[in-house]
Amino acid sequence: MPTPYQDRKIGDPLLNPGDAPYFEATAEGRLLLKKCQDCGQFHHYPRSLCPFCWSGKVDWAASAGTGEIYSFSVTRRGSGAPFCIAYVTLDEGPTMMTHIVDTDLDAVKIGRRVKLVFKASENGAAIPMFTPVDAGA
Repeated sequence: MPTPYQDRKIGDPLLNPGDAPYFEATAEGRLLLKKCQDCGQFHHYPRSLCPFCWSGKVDWAASAGTGEIYSFSVTRRGSGAPFCIAYVTLDEGPTMMTHIVDTDLDAVKIGRRVKLVFKASENGAAIPMFTPVDAGA
């Protein structure tokens, strides 16, 4: 029997110093990554130093918001609606932990193409999540 995605309560993110531009962009429907000016690598989660070359020359860069599922787990037990937590490798290179939403959770597969969507937290913060490109499948 298919496991349909159901909206569930999303907690508010805890903000760290320097997170404001990231969440300002999500409120506008955009996903930002950090990109190193020295080695050219993108990284997520946003940090002030490049995790590849340790340069402090990192800037915010827009993500296309597309990628593919690297790994996932569907949780069906316990209280609340079933959900899918996943690692999605973005087309820019970084892999981010996220949720797969708005699809039959039994149809989630490694390598499936996904696109960015936003879900509101309890207090309205826009949280980046992903849905299959072919969400009707």
